[in-house]
Amino acid sequence: MPRRLLVYSVIAVGSAFCAGQADVRVESTHFQGPRQLQEQTQAAVVRDYLQAWKTVGTALDKNDAGLLDRDFIGAARDKLADGIEQQTALGIHTRYQDKSHDIQIVFYSPEGLSIELTDDVQYDVQVLDHEKVQTTQQVRARYIVVLTPAEVRWRVRVFQAQFE
Repeated sequence: MPRRLLVYSVIAVGSAFCAGQADVRVESTHFQGPRQLQEQTQAAVVRDYLQAWKTVGTALDKNDAGLLDRDFIGAARDKLADGIEQQTALGIHTRYQDKSHDIQIVFYSPEGLSIELTDDVQYDVQVLDHEKVQTTQQVRARYIVVLTPAEVRWRVRVFQAQFE
């Protein structure tokens, strides 16, 4: 695979994770369903989801897939870990700067075992090769995310980006 194509693949996998402060807007939850979403649950989901973004930003910057274990499971974790493995093989890493999140919870399962949300995200991403910036991009994307509860936090199970 050509290096340029792989860099864009890593960007797509890594998405919009960063350590900076982003503007965060959480839209009112207006979904129909058999289960009411409590304010405390919504706050925990949003908090854990935003923490997951920071975790991935650190993992991609340090090329350390082990950092993903706290906030990601299943296919989402595997896909991100594959992106980190590809970066490491190329000797590159990525840095992200969140600009904004516009989050809306769209589904809460009747059993309380999953929450789906959408997030319209804006961020800047830099690809670095041995600490030398190779490219910088501004990105807008919509994420479809499914979180499931774990012992003490919500973890990201599905993390699918649609780029504009």
